[in-house]
Amino acid sequence: MPDTYDANTRSRVMRAVKGKNTSPELLLRKALRAHGVTGYRLHRKDIAGKPDLAFIGKKVAVFVDGAWWHGHPDKWWLGRSGDYWDAKIQGNINRDRAVDATLAEQGWTVIRLWDFEITKNPEEAAKRVIEAVR
Repeated sequence: MPDTYDANTRSRVMRAVKGKNTSPELLLRKALRAHGVTGYRLHRKDIAGKPDLAFIGKKVAVFVDGAWWHGHPDKWWLGRSGDYWDAKIQGNINRDRAVDATLAEQGWTVIRLWDFEITKNPEEAAKRVIEAVR
């Protein structure tokens, strides 16, 4: 399926997609603060993959992944949205796995949370992070 937008419209739509401080990220941070968990750094460029939250001393990297953008099997599958998006999303999945491997080699624990998991139950998502940090 070809893209339904012309190049200018697609560019405008893509520029509007937030990459930082999304609603699920903010919900997670709020839930962590409610448990007294602080000390994380946001979007550190010096850490592979620029994790959404990084507990540097504990070497825990937390990523909040959008289900469609990062290829959750209930939201995206090969052939669903056309060649362009298949390549884009598959590239994101491949990059995520490479980042996970790089961080693991460097001794980091990687936590990947789906955006809809956090939106549905921020408390449970925060508990997963807290377990890794403590």
